[in-house]
Amino acid sequence: MKKQMKVFVLVVVMVAGVIMEGTEGRKGKIAGSLEYSAISCRAHSASILDFGGVGDGVTLNTQAFRSAVDHLSQFQSDGGAQLFVPAGKWLTGSFNLTSHFTLYLHQDAVILASQEINTWAVIDPLPSYGHGRDAAGGRYISLIFGTNLTDVVITGENGTVDGQGLVWWQQFKKKKLKYTRPYLLEIMHSDNIQISNLTFLNSPSWNIHPVYTSNIIIQGITILAPITSPNTDGINPDSCTNTRIEDTYIVSGDDCIAVKSGWDEYGINYGMPTKHLIIRRLTCISPYSAAIALGSEMSGGIQDVRADDITAIQTESAVRIKTGVGRGGYVKDIFVKNMKLHTMKWVFWITGNYGSHADTHFDPNALPEIKGINYRDIVAENVTMAARLEGISGDPFTGICIYNATIGLSKKPKKYQWTCSDVEGVTGAVVPPPCALLPPTQVDEKFGMCDFPSDSLAIDSVELQKCSFEMNLF
Repeated sequence: MKKQMKVFVLVVVMVAGVIMEGTEGRKGKIAGSLEYSAISCRAHSASILDFGGVGDGVTLNTQAFRSAVDHLSQFQSDGGAQLFVPAGKWLTGSFNLTSHFTLYLHQDAVILASQEINTWAVIDPLPSYGHGRDAAGGRYISLIFGTNLTDVVITGENGTVDGQGLVWWQQFKKKKLKYTRPYLLEIMHSDNIQISNLTFLNSPSWNIHPVYTSNIIIQGITILAPITSPNTDGINPDSCTNTRIEDTYIVSGDDCIAVKSGWDEYGINYGMPTKHLIIRRLTCISPYSAAIALGSEMSGGIQDVRADDITAIQTESAVRIKTGVGRGGYVKDIFVKNMKLHTMKWVFWITGNYGSHADTHFDPNALPEIKGINYRDIVAENVTMAARLEGISGDPFTGICIYNATIGLSKKPKKYQWTCSDVEGVTGAVVPPPCALLPPTQVDEKFGMCDFPSDSLAIDSVELQKCSFEMNLF
């Protein structure tokens, strides 16, 4: 699908071409100085060409990527290292990252995922899930993978990571896969991660999945997949702390951003919430899913999510909370403001009857706690139904606050614009008028209503450095 708008890109590229004369093995090649912004700069650099990489779209480069990362890992305690991927199509299977490391893609570089399913390694299910999402067993390792890392940057000049997901989608729909499909990028049990200025295409399943990880910046990312592709979530922060997602454009077949923290009894036992999450300047197109989803796997808890400046076009719902009996956990202290919405089935959707359990061992007495859900400053057009808010009998969802929301209806709207059950809250300046369970209330001029937090999170104070390196480009 043709991109509708430009994503804000922080990379500044300076290519000063000079002909390298008289240097053995370098004659006729162009050198350049590349500048970019990152959480850390590196003392050492290498190109995938140095390890036998061939960017013809046919040659398999798995061993070249693995050898490059292995070689550059020796510099972890000596200023770190960066791997440059020049222009070309670099076919590869899965490869791991290392600490104090930067993977940098040229603007015309495309990392292509191998379509040979039988060559992908299988790893265990996540401990907070206890079960594969596509199948009961393990899961295929992600294309770009890392665990127990610190200080990792994946960036570039809007280079591309292409999952070539069609074969995976076909096999999934035919129920021929033995394991859960791979993601394009997964970082586990790690700290200080930056993912920026790249395009992700056609992932077999989720695109970007940080899990059990802290201090993450995801910035200037474009994610594209057919709107009918199965489970191609854009970004899934999962049991993560201190995450900043900004200036991102996503077209997908599932939720653009899906916030998670584990599944049923496995997520409850693992007990690692997602908290202190910033989402801002997001543009989403997803006709069958949400711009931002909280859950349904939220059994470890989700708290302190701050979403600002969200644009959704032809998206099923804006911010959706998905949970159910057996999930346990909580979703609380959620703050959303400045949403611009166009062509949507529901603006507000909170669901307490979302099924899909990991197995039959979930606790039917594990009820989720949903409270402190705040929305304000919303303009929506061409909407079929304003809200569908469904709590759980005996476990009402409380503290729902909606203020300053103007919802323009479609030519054929639903007769009843609000359906509410087992919810409690207040509203102010909302059109069309809400249901009786969310009565209008007098706005307190001193304290406001549904106010967005005024304090800053630690991840917001992280400033990027200006980094540069000399590299042979061709």
